[in-house]
Amino acid sequence: MPTDELDEVDFGILHLLQEDARHISTVEMAEHLSVSDQTIRNRIENLEEQGIIEGYYPKINYEKAGFQLRIRFTCTAPVDERKALAAEALQLQNVVRVEEILSSKENVRPLAVTDTAEEITDIASDLTDLGLTIESQHLVSDEKVRPFNHFGENIVSSR
Repeated sequence: MPTDELDEVDFGILHLLQEDARHISTVEMAEHLSVSDQTIRNRIENLEEQGIIEGYYPKINYEKAGFQLRIRFTCTAPVDERKALAAEALQLQNVVRVEEILSSKENVRPLAVTDTAEEITDIASDLTDLGLTIESQHLVSDEKVRPFNHFGENIVSSR
């Protein structure tokens, strides 16, 4: 479903889900968008079926969960192997996210969590064993996230 087929209600739903999917009900969403809660449920189901909503993910504070170290690796994979190597990297112990970058260098960026400095070396070794070349690694201190503001912020009634 291209974005030109999405209407204001769809964009409003996407905005509200990005803002706080865990704490808003379909009834509350319906109130903010001036439609019925059944409409909200139907629209969410349709957005999921169309692959626009791919899932719902918690934001985990890894440090509070006992994993004080978050390491962003910047790696290079051969362009024709990038997708496969990124998928393999995601299967490694401690790797929680992998970004694929459309470039010929520094095109795979795994994020790993661990509670020991020694495991950083193990993770780096595992990435290298897959065929990735590690260009750099950085300790991540924090990450900020916000809703994409083109998704209906202007049509959602005041919260």
